[in-house]
Amino acid sequence: MSDAYDYFREHAVTAVRKARELPRGRTKQKQRTVARVYHLLSREAALAPNIHHLGEFRAARRLERQIGR
Repeated sequence: MSDAYDYFREHAVTAVRKARELPRGRTKQKQRTVARVYHLLSREAALAPNIHHLGEFRAARRLERQIGR
């Protein structure tokens, strides 16, 4: 396992937990989408070290911060 895999995986688990706590609605759907992005990034990072997905990671982080507001 790579460090990137563990890092993305931890973000995915955290995002899923946040989504479970939210009430039904658009915010919950957005949080679940963020969790899926993190999960996909972790799966790709497990295959090979790849820094090309940092843009997607940063976009997911921005969206997650907007949801928290």
